[in-house]
Amino acid sequence: MPHIKLSEELHGIVSLFAFRPDTAKPMRALAEVLLRGPNTLTSGERELIATYVSSRNDCYFCQTSHGAAAAHHLGGNEQLIVDVKQNFEVAPITPKLKALLAIAGKVQAGGKNVLPADVERARQEGATDREIHDTVLIAAAFCMYNRYVDGLATWAPHDADAYRQMGAMMADVGYIKEDAPPARAQSATK
Repeated sequence: MPHIKLSEELHGIVSLFAFRPDTAKPMRALAEVLLRGPNTLTSGERELIATYVSSRNDCYFCQTSHGAAAAHHLGGNEQLIVDVKQNFEVAPITPKLKALLAIAGKVQAGGKNVLPADVERARQEGATDREIHDTVLIAAAFCMYNRYVDGLATWAPHDADAYRQMGAMMADVGYIKEDAPPARAQSATK
């Protein structure tokens, strides 16, 4: 049960965005830029980074929804998502993405855990400064998103098909929503 009064029709971060549309707007915009904006990393790779960090943070809603978006981008390969979460070092992904996921995992544990050797490994595998930067920012942002979702105990469905639909929507439409009236006016004192 959520720690605050949220819409019962919405779940995960969506319920929090409806509760506080003014903070939702920049958070959605950040996700859009990081996961779908122009980049040399594919949207599928960036969604995998978000999924991996969310998995390490044990955020069921984020790891499952972003895992579904990654799978959608990657032709429906749900097993790859499982493999990356279990042990990305042996998953069938590029050496560059493995090096970037290693950096993302260190950011998730604490930013100061990223060492020059981690960055050098990524560079040796062909990662650019921009890709390293964006990996760190995705990891940091998803620590925030995960803690937001779980810190307020939002409700998360457990229906795999619901996440497949959500992932397809995130992959195809994105994270920016047109301004709509708030679901219900919520008092800041509730």
